[in-house]
Amino acid sequence: MNPQKPIILYGFPKSGHSHRAELMLRLLQLPFDFRQVDLAGGEQAGEAFLKLNPFGLVPVIDDDGVVIADSNAILVYLAKKYDPSGAWLPQDPIGAAQAQRWLSVAQGPLFNGPCSARLVTVFGAALDHERAKSIAKKLFDVLDAQLAGKTFLLGAKPTVADVALYSYTAHAPEGGVSLAPHAHIRAWLQRVEALRHFSPMPATRAGLLAA
Repeated sequence: MNPQKPIILYGFPKSGHSHRAELMLRLLQLPFDFRQVDLAGGEQAGEAFLKLNPFGLVPVIDDDGVVIADSNAILVYLAKKYDPSGAWLPQDPIGAAQAQRWLSVAQGPLFNGPCSARLVTVFGAALDHERAKSIAKKLFDVLDAQLAGKTFLLGAKPTVADVALYSYTAHAPEGGVSLAPHAHIRAWLQRVEALRHFSPMPATRAGLLAA
């Protein structure tokens, strides 16, 4: 199943939230047009963009008039509408709950940890860098243990859970958070990157990658 016309993705290339939406579109092989939002220029606070998302945040998609904001909501929408097999978003109660658990992690510890640490080093955000790195370490300790013996977060096949956690985990070193102690995470990242139609987020020479 494909959309009648390309989905419009309003985003920013170096936003992990934007990248997870883009990655889902690519993994589902859906045609889309990327429209970069000028965050530095404040476009996200302008009247036109606020009509798309009153919170003034990327990403947003427009699927032939159906406007969906919030990266995790976009993942759920795309999986529900364009993956009738249910492979990317489990339909059974246990699988659905497990997927939701990781979407919550993406909005909680992932955002407050590696995402926030990267906001400091890449974008100069006025956040507590040491606190963000501490949260990231605790998250990665748990995530690494959860991935032991697993191919993907929910088992043998990738789901929206993997898409939601990939971008900011992969780019954690840009925020000064090392992935070296977490062999299971690093192996998982490689498996995600090996998926057909995978496309990376642009790298930034910051944090541990600045040298």
